[in-house]
Amino acid sequence: MRGQTRTVARASRASSPSASDSDSPRPAKRRKTASASGSKIEAYKQLFNQSSSQPSDLKPSLPPTRCHTIAYHKPLLLDGKLGAEGRKAFLDWFDSVSETRAMPWRKAWVNPADFGSSPDELRRTLEKRAYEVWISEIMLQQTRVAVVVEYWNRWMDKWPTIQDLAAASADDVLAAWRGLGYYSRATRIHEAAKLAVADEDMRGLLPSSAKDLADKIPGVGRYTAGAISCIAFGRPAPMVDGNVLRVLSRQLGIYGNIKTDKAVIDMIWVAAEELVNQVALDGHDDETAAPDDTRSDRPGRWGQALMELGSTICAPNPKCGECPITSTCRAYSEGLRVSQKPKGSDDVTDMEDLCAVCEPFDDTDDIENQPPVAKKAGGKQATLSAFFTKSAPTTAATKSASKPKVDVEAIISHARKFPVKVAKKAVREEETLVCAIVRADGKYLLHKRPAKGLLAGLWEFPSSTLENPKERTASQRKKQAKEFATGVVAEDMEYVGEIGSVPWLFSHIKLTMHVHLFRMEGTKDLGVGGETNGRWSDDVEAESMGTGMRKCWDMVKEVV
Repeated sequence: MRGQTRTVARASRASSPSASDSDSPRPAKRRKTASASGSKIEAYKQLFNQSSSQPSDLKPSLPPTRCHTIAYHKPLLLDGKLGAEGRKAFLDWFDSVSETRAMPWRKAWVNPADFGSSPDELRRTLEKRAYEVWISEIMLQQTRVAVVVEYWNRWMDKWPTIQDLAAASADDVLAAWRGLGYYSRATRIHEAAKLAVADEDMRGLLPSSAKDLADKIPGVGRYTAGAISCIAFGRPAPMVDGNVLRVLSRQLGIYGNIKTDKAVIDMIWVAAEELVNQVALDGHDDETAAPDDTRSDRPGRWGQALMELGSTICAPNPKCGECPITSTCRAYSEGLRVSQKPKGSDDVTDMEDLCAVCEPFDDTDDIENQPPVAKKAGGKQATLSAFFTKSAPTTAATKSASKPKVDVEAIISHARKFPVKVAKKAVREEETLVCAIVRADGKYLLHKRPAKGLLAGLWEFPSSTLENPKERTASQRKKQAKEFATGVVAEDMEYVGEIGSVPWLFSHIKLTMHVHLFRMEGTKDLGVGGETNGRWSDDVEAESMGTGMRKCWDMVKEVV
């Protein structure tokens, strides 16, 4: 069911004649201004700041209404003794698992104090470390760790320093990226490396502050900037990727859309900033120091711990029984209470005080694409003994009453509702004609894709989008392919035939490539002019092509 208490204002607006039924023109929508957004962020900071006098609301907000104020979302990881113990436990957990997945870019923090009077050596070491972190973080975007490990190792073998990368050719960089997808990332990395090396101030050493990284390095966004600053330079900065958004939405009990709702995203970023600042100060002796005055391995360990938790435990289908910070997790505490008491007994909160960030709670359990929660053999339930101080031995009669049992499956069922699940957009279907044209000397005509957009800068066989593909027959595709290929080289050719089709799935496009083979007499350099930046290649195997186009090439090789 949907919570009704928190949607009264929305419902009244929607049912108002002036809002929906009237023929009178609607007033123009107000544009959200930067100042309005900034004031909200400052309000979040004031609320989350460790020194805030606003106490944390420790009582779980229960469905179906989940009535609570905005103060409910103050991170319990910032709440006095409970928060301090949680932060320590979290870092200890990360230290115990940081090497489990054998990521070669995870290395010890470069402590400037270890270099004494060797500033040049320190600079070289920081330069290389920042470069390593940067490449790993860009590769890890939209790509699994297991895949990135091999690519990162090969990349570092080929270009061990940022200067080596800056001196590389664009085609070599794209070829090394082949298979990782989102090829514009490789192009931006290459351009950024050349800029950093040529810059008189940087001279190959990336900036240490997250702000300067985001402002000065092309392709480095807020998350990547924070990762480089924290991990390589030991400066506190929020590191918030998709995994961390999910983790903190559960920790803070924010039931909202972490992909598009700016209020939700802003609140999580502010919470992440306050958390990493406090973690940095936890390890600093000077109580008067500001977070940015500190330098240590703590910010980097903290940021990586959040990402590790989101990747391995606090996944879309969480493993709450293995989580090291359930004691500060709002979603966990709510699930625990739900499993122990009837629904509908939540306290009433004044309408004007209600949180406006959370969406109405969906209390159904029909989440799509979620695997069932595995039941442990014997159906035994875990206990909360790890989260309570040990007391004197109790008698058998009172032992069960002193240790509340936990229905882990019920908690997981509740926690996995966070954040709000968003229906995926339908994938657009497209079809193209791929024309492989081979000359008498065995060379193939290749065209270079535009510098921006899908598969930017990669080489491909001349290709043309097929209009109204569902209405096209094989004979119509043949006719259109012949017309297109003839127009490319301005000369008649032998049409060998349509040798097959290659389906390929991008994040937003389902593409079918119909491969047609042509043979051209002579060795003229036809079809190389214009905007396509074409050329004839005698080694297609070595060209920087997308994986889908390479499958087209594999098909051509079997025929020729």
